[in-house]
Amino acid sequence: MRAALVQAFGGPDAAAFTTGAPEPQPREGEALVALEAAEVNFPDLLAISGRYQLKAPLPFVPGVLAVGRVVSGGPYAPGTRVAASVDWGAFAERAAVPANGLAPLDEDIPAPEAAALGLAAQTAWFALAERARLQPGESLLVLGASGAVGLAAIGIARALGAGRVVAAVRGEAHAALAQAAGAHHVLRLDGLELRDGLRAALAGCGGPVDAVLDPVGGEATEAALRCLDWCGRLVVVGFAAGGIPAIKANYLLLKNIAVLGLQWTDYRARQPDKVRAAWRDIAGWWRAGLLRPVIGATLPLERAAEALAMVAQGAGGRRVVLDLTRRP
Repeated sequence: MRAALVQAFGGPDAAAFTTGAPEPQPREGEALVALEAAEVNFPDLLAISGRYQLKAPLPFVPGVLAVGRVVSGGPYAPGTRVAASVDWGAFAERAAVPANGLAPLDEDIPAPEAAALGLAAQTAWFALAERARLQPGESLLVLGASGAVGLAAIGIARALGAGRVVAAVRGEAHAALAQAAGAHHVLRLDGLELRDGLRAALAGCGGPVDAVLDPVGGEATEAALRCLDWCGRLVVVGFAAGGIPAIKANYLLLKNIAVLGLQWTDYRARQPDKVRAAWRDIAGWWRAGLLRPVIGATLPLERAAEALAMVAQGAGGRRVVLDLTRRP
């Protein structure tokens, strides 16, 4: 079987292409899925380096989300088009996928776009619709708004009826991405002292917000807490800046605000029906033109290591996708 196979933990080159990867052997309750396209994510880099929270047993095929069709097994009929979510195994022609990792997909979304929506759009949906409970007319500040999750959050917030979506970015190119995604306002953080500067900058585009999506962490989290309105909610989805912030509980008390966390894979394991509902919403918003991933590169499986290197070098919100049916 054609696949990217990791024999030893390391950098992007550790995901070496092979035509001799072992065929997946589905267990009871799993489906064999013929894969068409897979997204390449930062967690894949952590997995191949051995630094991910769930350590894969060597050798293993990396990749956590792909689009394909059921071959056999599982709850769906053969030929059903699905999004397939796994702990690892998506960078291959076929994968064994647990039933809770399967979600039916409509036929009209091209496989590369569906894969590119994948983890980022799911994360943004659960952060805003499930954790922050964002309501029509409310306002949202998106930190790291030019990243994949940030761009998805802008579109999803607009789809949920947000009255004001403010994107915080660094750099002109990133500002252009956030603007194109539908942000009402774009804040440039270049050279800004975050602790007080973020709140002052936000005052120029409507003032405090009802919710914050935070994939950044570090000092940005504390600065964003100061931007919340009464009864505001901040949802932590990652720590792209590298630092895990310390939250001062007295500040939460004084403003009646809440800090919430999101680990998307817990919903896949515990409440897969919500994951399928999220896919239905995401597909509908894609169809309506409200949510479109920005794909920077689509590469064949043989170039998986190159795709991973592109993500490691900083692809920003431009998604990197593996076309698993394409030959070089």
